[in-house]
Amino acid sequence: MTKTLPPLRLASRMKRLGTETAFEVLARAKALEAQGRSIVHLEIGEPDFDTPKNVIEAGVEAMRGGWTHYGPAAGHPDARQAVADYVSRTRGVSVEPNEVVIVPGGKPILLYAMTALIEKGDEVLCPNPAYPIYESLANFVGGKSVAVPIREENAFALDPADVISRLTPRTRMVVLNSPANPTGGVTPRAALLEMLQALKSHPDVWILSDEIYSRMLYDDTEHFSPMQDPEIRDRVIMLDGWSKTYAMTGWRMGYGVMRPDLAESFGKLMINSNSCTASFTQRAGIEALNGDQSSVDRMHAEFDRRRHRIVDLLNAMPGVKCHLPTGAFYVFPNVRAFGVKSADLQNGILAEAGVACLAGTAFGEHGEGYLRFSYATSMENIEEGMKRVAAYLAKLPRR
Repeated sequence: MTKTLPPLRLASRMKRLGTETAFEVLARAKALEAQGRSIVHLEIGEPDFDTPKNVIEAGVEAMRGGWTHYGPAAGHPDARQAVADYVSRTRGVSVEPNEVVIVPGGKPILLYAMTALIEKGDEVLCPNPAYPIYESLANFVGGKSVAVPIREENAFALDPADVISRLTPRTRMVVLNSPANPTGGVTPRAALLEMLQALKSHPDVWILSDEIYSRMLYDDTEHFSPMQDPEIRDRVIMLDGWSKTYAMTGWRMGYGVMRPDLAESFGKLMINSNSCTASFTQRAGIEALNGDQSSVDRMHAEFDRRRHRIVDLLNAMPGVKCHLPTGAFYVFPNVRAFGVKSADLQNGILAEAGVACLAGTAFGEHGEGYLRFSYATSMENIEEGMKRVAAYLAKLPRR
């Protein structure tokens, strides 16, 4: 007999909390697979490569060596040093270990930044379409998310004018993501510098720079971090991690780089939420940053090959227009010609074609008319998935 529970009374803040549609679509796709359906997974943003062997061995040896106990809330000192050295090398800036906080995954940095700095009613400028957790957390902590449109005609790069025009006395934070999810867009150095120059006259505004795809750039595209502007660096919180670059999604390990006093506050938030990041994963993380990088290069080269193929296949479909991304491992094709809402296309493609993808609106209102496919999967899956999508779309009328 099923027990009847009384109504659940949640705190009102829970109504402001969003979700990540990728995991919802994944669950639906898995349910269809359990019924015997063949599903091609192009929805989840996770490398299909295994974690490099040297990194796995470092983690295993750490567990055998007793690295299975609590550690400092902000990370082990040598792990923080390894991150500081890595960021110094890759961004061309000087970073000290006390500016680093190591956390279980990248999301805690987003949550801690919003929790520590955003008061009720403060405005947070978030790119749109973008990773949905930015908007979700800004609203959850009592702030007000303000959408900054990311446009296809701008190669999905951020237009500084769109940020500058939305700055108000209530603006407290600007969220940046380059290379970007879901579009694969990269904002050039000149555009970021123009925006940062404008922000210098707004001393109370923080910059939260999500650089988790910083190693996934193509066509000799340069990565630029706001940390590289010395005049504004003390107002930058940089997020990066191991998940994407080293195929370590399940290890749950990310980090933030920020001014030391803010890092101390993040440490307190760690104590109150996660206590610490697992000690043995940090040993593996040190090996990933300091060890052989050939696996990263191989994965990057394969993603580059897949990037070109999936874009070619999409652009060969009547009614579909797909920009060639310069970063990350996603494509964001324009499907407006079909006159169907993105969510309906997402659902139809899954139910009828057996391909899991995401509606552009899973990433914000400005994603209407687009779909997101991840090419962090095998070429075989890409070929089969695009074949099925083409057959499905061929049945639809076009405007």
